[in-house]
Formats: sequence, C-alpha cells, structure tokens
Amino acid sequence: MKKLANIILAFTALIIVSCEGPMGPPGAQGEDGGLELATIYDIEGDFTSGNNYRFGFTFPGDGIYDTDVVLVYILWEVVDGLEVWRLLPQTVVLKDNGSGETDVLQYNFDYTYVDVQVFLEFTFPESSLLPAETDDQVFRIAVVPADFVALKSVDVSDINTILQYPDIELNMNTKVELETIPKIELE
Repeated sequence: MKKLANIILAFTALIIVSCEGPMGPPGAQGEDGGLELATIYDIEGDFTSGNNYRFGFTFPGDGIYDTDVVLVYILWEVVDGLEVWRLLPQTVVLKDNGSGETDVLQYNFDYTYVDVQVFLEFTFPESSLLPAETDDQVFRIAVVPADFVALKSVDVSDINTILQYPDIELNMNTKVELETIPKIELE
C-alpha cells in the first residue's frame, strides 16, 4: 500500500509541476534592453511672407515609423534662465482690432513620416505681425513611439516628462537645417 501511495504522490507531483498558467501580458518592446527610443530635434527660424510663414525639415534616412508620434514644442520664454516650452498648437489671443473682433495668432504644425513643418496662422493683416512673433522662433520636435505617448503616466504637454522619463532613451540632434517650404499660389 505504501508503494502505491508513493507512486500516486509522484504522479500527482509530476502533473502539478508540468502545469502552466495563463501567459502574462507582453513586456514593452524597444531597443537596448526594453528602452523606448525617442529622437529630439531643435530648429530655429523666421516666419516671413517669403516662406509663407512656414518652415520645417525632412527626417533623416527613410523618415520615421508610421507608428511614431511627432510632438512639437515652442520655446515660449526664458524665466530666470529656465526655458519654458509649450506644446503646439499654441494660440495667442491679441487685442480687439476695433471691429469688435479679436485678433488671433496660432503656432501650429503638421507632419508626415518624411517631414515636419511648423507654421503660423493668423486672422489679421500680415503687416501687423511683430518681430517677437515671427523672428528667431525656436522649436523642439520630439519623435516618440505611440506606445510611449499612450502611457497614462506620461504628460506629453510637458517636454521635461519626455526628457526625464526613465524608460526612454533619447537621441538628441541638437540643431537641424531648415527647409523653406515654397509658397503655393492658389488659382
């Protein structure tokens, strides 16, 4: 009887050891040990009528992945030596122009997997634009994986969240050359 009990016990142990539970959720995919890779570009330029108040650049190589997200920030001001960045689009409501309507200036952007362009949109005559609104504008462009942006713990409105996030590896391209976008005349 003792021999039969040992056989049953061994058989039961074998069954228990060979059982598997459900698979856990997949881990984050990325390069270098699971880190997500983000690329940061800085561009600076002037919005003029000659460039149709638009400039940008072409991403290097074959461009970015279709699953990447592009976020563009404008250097809004420098306070006590600290840079203040704001996520685009950024709308500035200006004074009442005398007609009861308010003038609006908006910094905006668009992108494809090949390039990114920043541009101005405004509701008043271009002659009313001030040099502070158009000249020497600095933008920081972050190309990040969509999975990273979807994390609830990531506040993409704050560039520092991306720059300091522990699970992301940054590829910093300090400054890139601008490309002027030709003005398109509508017929």
